[in-house]
Amino acid sequence: MALEEVPGFSLHKAEVDYDDEADGPSGKKGKKKSGGFQAMGLSPPVLKGILKMGYKVPTPIQRKTIPIIMDGRDVVAMAKTGSGKTGCFLIPLFEKLRQREAKAGGGARALVLSPTRELAIQTFKFMKQLGRFMDLKTILVLGGDSMDSQFAAVHTLPDVIVATPGRFLHLCVEMDLRLSSVQYCVLDEADRLFEMGFGEQLTETIKRLPEARQMVLFSATLPKLMVDFATAGLCQPVLIRLDVESKIPDTLDLKYIYCRPAERYATLLVLLREVIPSTAQTVIFAGTQHHVELISLMLTKAGVPNSHIYSGLDASARKINTAKFTHRKVNVLVVTDIAARGLDIPTLDYVINLHFPGKPKLFIHRVGRCARAGRSGTAYTIFSNDDIAHLIDLHMFLNRPLETAERKTFGIVPPETQETEHLLVQEYVQNIDLATAYRVSNNAYKQYIVTRPAASAASNKRAKQFKIAELGVLTDFERENTDKEGEGTIGRQGKKGKLVLQKKSKKDGKGEEVEKASKVYKPASTVDADAFRNDFLARMKSYRPNATIFELNPKAHARELVAMTQKREADESKIEKHKRKLAELEAEEQLKTAAEDSEPAEPAKRAKRTGRDEEHFIAYQAKDAVEEDGYAIDNFARQANSAELSVVGDTADGQRMHRQLQKWDRKKKKMVNVENPKAGKIRTEHGVWIAASYKTGRYDKWKERTKADEQLLADQGQASDDDDGGDGGMSAVPIPQRHYPHTHWGRHNAKADLHRMRSGMGLKSAEQIVKTRMEKEEKMTREKQARLRNIQRKKRALTKKKGGKKGK
Repeated sequence: MALEEVPGFSLHKAEVDYDDEADGPSGKKGKKKSGGFQAMGLSPPVLKGILKMGYKVPTPIQRKTIPIIMDGRDVVAMAKTGSGKTGCFLIPLFEKLRQREAKAGGGARALVLSPTRELAIQTFKFMKQLGRFMDLKTILVLGGDSMDSQFAAVHTLPDVIVATPGRFLHLCVEMDLRLSSVQYCVLDEADRLFEMGFGEQLTETIKRLPEARQMVLFSATLPKLMVDFATAGLCQPVLIRLDVESKIPDTLDLKYIYCRPAERYATLLVLLREVIPSTAQTVIFAGTQHHVELISLMLTKAGVPNSHIYSGLDASARKINTAKFTHRKVNVLVVTDIAARGLDIPTLDYVINLHFPGKPKLFIHRVGRCARAGRSGTAYTIFSNDDIAHLIDLHMFLNRPLETAERKTFGIVPPETQETEHLLVQEYVQNIDLATAYRVSNNAYKQYIVTRPAASAASNKRAKQFKIAELGVLTDFERENTDKEGEGTIGRQGKKGKLVLQKKSKKDGKGEEVEKASKVYKPASTVDADAFRNDFLARMKSYRPNATIFELNPKAHARELVAMTQKREADESKIEKHKRKLAELEAEEQLKTAAEDSEPAEPAKRAKRTGRDEEHFIAYQAKDAVEEDGYAIDNFARQANSAELSVVGDTADGQRMHRQLQKWDRKKKKMVNVENPKAGKIRTEHGVWIAASYKTGRYDKWKERTKADEQLLADQGQASDDDDGGDGGMSAVPIPQRHYPHTHWGRHNAKADLHRMRSGMGLKSAEQIVKTRMEKEEKMTREKQARLRNIQRKKRALTKKKGGKKGK
């Protein structure tokens, strides 16, 4: 593995002095600059390992996190992928453990839990490279490997265990590990651990750790489950937020496109074909994995190369599709929020939100991937009537005015272009490949709208006053159309009263004639064709006729006309009353606004008296609770709540998860919490839900099988203690120690060598001897019966042959 590919540190290829010898003939060492790892007060073996790998300057997250962890504080750090977080917890780990301790009855002193096998192997390899000068023993515990070899590895009393949470908990339950000697515990990619459903395994594992342990959590986002876990399981943790998108960059342009729900895909195709360059890297965010599959199929049908990833996709397929995008084999990537959590593309140009997110923080998390490191970028958001309230919430969160008249920010797609693409989309979904996906995605969108966090009541009220008719065509589409017209044409005649200008001529005389013609012809009112057409279409959409369909060209005494006339007469008074009420409310609003601008606010009305006894009333919290909370410094709960970001699941099960934990109580007339049916259960590698404390007894069987080996080790240790180097002592029998790889043939060779060693030593228990003798006798009996059957078969065949010859 190349040094540039190893995560954990920023690589500086500088001349570094690795040895401890004197430099030069004078014997003086070169002066080292301060501010690097030398200034952190690290021990010589740790610093030597860092410098030997070529690292010199810590990254920002390392500079901020390592001193706090070395002080013994619990830490929750938010850092992006590739920011050097691996070194953040490995350097304090080496400083805390220092050297190997293999006492009898002891155990591991550090534990590192990773969400996937690949990340655990990567951490294990990097730990070996970085700690090459440390006398520490590290083992790797992964799901899918042989448990017998892992039992044997734990018996070697390692200092550090790098594991995946599912298999490690299984190992703890089988071996009844207490983990009382663990001093340092790390949860790497903690948000992925909770997203993948390892919450129960983590809770059961943390229960086995001592109370005095130090906990370190590293994450890219901060979901609510992780906040609750950190609040309950950590002791006064410190929240460190570096390299996290907390605000929108100034170089990022936000643009919003309105369309009807049925025209989302047509709007997306217009953006990709006419506005966004084909060479620009674009990420499209969809609500569910069903929409991701549909959009990918639709773009492929439309001739737009793309790849897609979502949480339910196979790990290898997800890696391949991501690599296609990062290596620019394709320039469009369709993702969900969960799948894009670890995606880091510094050269991203465009982001498209096909479905509006439920929370403003999630919106910032999406668009924050664009316009990084001083680059410029654009984020397009497609919204419809269902998303207006969330759009108002977003602008209130960003503290930006909602100016719908600004055509550089808000607008629609040109109607003719959108109608053309919509007809193409309708043809695509008739295809047999897309028909099923389109139907499933429509059902998924209904579920997405229901499970999406609701907007505030004030935003829902303001959404009713949102004037869709005022939206014009977005300037990006107009600029694209202008570029397509070419530079050779000065102007074109619109459909409604625009002057036709001739093309430029090589001679200047004709150009002057054109200018004169333009000066002579100046109509009283210049009409913009696009503005006129958009205004006309908007008025058509908002047109509400006074007469109903029953009153169109009726007969004099038609039954429908008589019924509608009677209904109008009956409801006329109610309609007039409603109109008067609306007019009065509008007048009151205007008076209130004018009064607030001119006069100071009136004193508040007297509060209603409550029926409680103030002398004996006990509140739910102290009277000065708010004041004390304000005086608190580094309050983790407050900081975590501000940084919390829960990503909505991209599958139906994930979206329904939080709704299943509540039900309607008829007596209390409200939703009440229900005990989670999967609480206290874990999901095995085969997908079966079992109790977290389920024990199979494999460890006991393994101990029975390896009893002879343990006896050999004990005899060897006793012999080595008794033998002081003289000839009178009994020499210990050496037991070969080999390291086998975690592969199929490695496990096979380990079993074969173990069997060969047992048979070579000749040490067997009484039960094993009896069992061997019985197997041998049974084998001899079977062979004797087989010989007798063969003899009888030969006799019958010979008799049959003789009888056939006599008959002839």
